[in-house]
Amino acid sequence: MRAIRVASAALLTATALTLTAPPVSAAVAGEENITSFGFRVTPSAIAAGGQVTLSVDGCEHNAKVTSGVFDDVTIPKGQKTATAKVFWDAKPGAMYEVTFTCGPESGTTDLTIVGGGQSNPSHHPTPQHTRGVKAGVGGSSDGFDAHQIALGGALIAGVLGTAYYWTRRRTGQDGS
Repeated sequence: MRAIRVASAALLTATALTLTAPPVSAAVAGEENITSFGFRVTPSAIAAGGQVTLSVDGCEHNAKVTSGVFDDVTIPKGQKTATAKVFWDAKPGAMYEVTFTCGPESGTTDLTIVGGGQSNPSHHPTPQHTRGVKAGVGGSSDGFDAHQIALGGALIAGVLGTAYYWTRRRTGQDGS
């Protein structure tokens, strides 16, 4: 009977630790953008129809910049910047991925569309505009919240305390 209690406590503890551990992908998510060249979009938040500056540093090739929110841009070798005009039909509140490619390397950053742009009835989307927005990043955060850490610690302490109680508990029914 004691072996069943110990196994149950161990399983309960392992389950609690698994459910409260942060996902491994969150630890390495920021590492995918390590490149030998620097890149940025200025500003990083803009209204539809606005103009952004695309910059690269240390790129020894022609740099190609692509996104679903503006036409593809090439920054020639030896130059550091180029501009792009955001599509008029870009959705306010959406986050678009901007990809910088320098030779065999690529890196990405985000461009957020804010507010409402001016309407441009003469603009007709072309197939290039149908690449879409960056999705699947909702709810991710860049840091730890003290409240979440305290709650996780309390849950783990509760599970460990319960496991200890059940493994040390003695009943008068089994003759122990």
